[in-house]
Amino acid sequence: MEELIHYCWKHKLLPLGGLKTTEGKVVEVIDPGLHNLNSGPDFFNAKVKIDGTLWVGNVEIHDKASDWFAHGHDHDAHYDNVILHVVGRADAEATTARGMMLPQLKLEVPQEVRNHYKELLTIDQYPPCYQIIPDLSKLMLHSWMSALQTERLEQKTEAIRQRADDCGGSWEAAYFVTLARNYGFGINGEAFETWAKTIPLHAVDHHRDNLFQIEAIFMGQAGLLELNGVPERYREETSRDEYFARLRNEYLYLAHKFGLHPMDHGLWRFLRLRPQNFPHIRISQLANLYFGRKASLSQLMDCTTVEQMEGILETRVTPYWETHYIFGSESSKNEKHLSPFSLNLLMINTAIPMLFAYGRHKSSDKLCDRAFDFLEQLKAENNHVVKMWRQCGLTVGSAGDSQALIQLKKEYCDRKDCLRCRIGYEYLKTR
Repeated sequence: MEELIHYCWKHKLLPLGGLKTTEGKVVEVIDPGLHNLNSGPDFFNAKVKIDGTLWVGNVEIHDKASDWFAHGHDHDAHYDNVILHVVGRADAEATTARGMMLPQLKLEVPQEVRNHYKELLTIDQYPPCYQIIPDLSKLMLHSWMSALQTERLEQKTEAIRQRADDCGGSWEAAYFVTLARNYGFGINGEAFETWAKTIPLHAVDHHRDNLFQIEAIFMGQAGLLELNGVPERYREETSRDEYFARLRNEYLYLAHKFGLHPMDHGLWRFLRLRPQNFPHIRISQLANLYFGRKASLSQLMDCTTVEQMEGILETRVTPYWETHYIFGSESSKNEKHLSPFSLNLLMINTAIPMLFAYGRHKSSDKLCDRAFDFLEQLKAENNHVVKMWRQCGLTVGSAGDSQALIQLKKEYCDRKDCLRCRIGYEYLKTR
C-alpha cells in the first residue's frame, strides 16, 4: 500500500480530522515537495509545519516504519535532511546516520480513496475509469493528451537513440533501421529490424545506381534467396524461377565481395499475413525507395509539409513483384504501391519520431515543433485501442490524439498504473 500513501501525500488527499506525529505534535502540510523518481528520499524540498515551526527539507515514505532500517537509511547520509517520516504503520522509531530521531506521521489513507483504488484494480470493464470519462473537463483532457503525446515521442526517441548507438553513432543508419522495422507493420517488426542491421549501407552505396543489385543484397540478407527458406509447396517452382536464380547468383557474388552473411530466414512470419505484407513485397518496396535516394535522413529533415513527407515515403515494387507475392508463384499484375493506410502509419511511426529524435539530438526546437505539427495534421489511427477510447467518449481527431491514447493504454492501463494517470487521479478524487 506504500504507493497509495505516496499518492495521497503527493496530492494532499489527507484525512479531514487533521494530522499529528506519533508523539502528538500537530502537522500542517504546506507543500508536499517534489516527487523524486530516482534514488534518495521520496520527496525533495517539502514544507511542513510541526507544532507551529516551519521545516523545509525532504520527506521519506514507507508502508512500515521499520522499512527505514530494512532499506539502510539509518546509515545513509543522503537521508540526513529528511524532516518527516510518513508511514502506514508505525512499528519502529527512525533515526538518521547522525543519530537524530525523526518525527513520524502515521498517514491513514482515506477510506473512499482505498475503495476507489480497489475498483480501478478489480473492475471488469476496460478501461476501469470509463464511467467518469464523459464528465471530464476538456481542458484537463487536452493537457493530459498533450503530455502523453510528448511522452510517447520521448519513448520512441530513446529507441532511436539506442539504434544510433548500435549503428556506431550513425543517425542515417538508425533511420534506415527504424524505417525497416515499421515496414514489418507489427507482425514482422522484429525480423525487419534484425534484417536492417545486417545491411552494410556503406557497401550498398557503391551499387546505389543499380536497383537489381540493391534488391539482390536486400533479399539475400533476408535469407530469402536460400531454397530451404522457400515454403515447400513453392520450392520446385522457385528452383526454376529465372529471376530468383539471377538474384541469387548476384547476391553470392556481392556477399563474397563484402563479406555478407544472411539472417536466419526462419525469423520471418507468414501465418495469417496478407500477401501484400509478405517480406518479399516490403523488401522490394524498400529497395525501390533506397534506389530512388528517398530513404535518406537529410531529405526527411528538409520536409516542411506533410505532403513532402508523404512524397519521400511513397514507393512501389520492382517489375518482377508486380506479378508475384513470393518466388515461384505468379499472380495477376498489381503495382503494389504503399496504401494510404500504410503510408499514414509510416509517417506516424517512422518519419515523425525520427524528426523529433533528431531534433532532440541537435537541440533543434524547430524540428521538434514540426513533428508535433505533423501529428496534428495526420489522420488518427483506426485500431482497436482508438476504437475503445472512442466508445468511452473521448474525441480522437488526429494522429496526435491516437498516439496519446495508445500511450495511455500501454503505459498506464495495461500496467494498472492508475496512480500516475490524470484520469485515475480524477477517479480517486471526485467519485
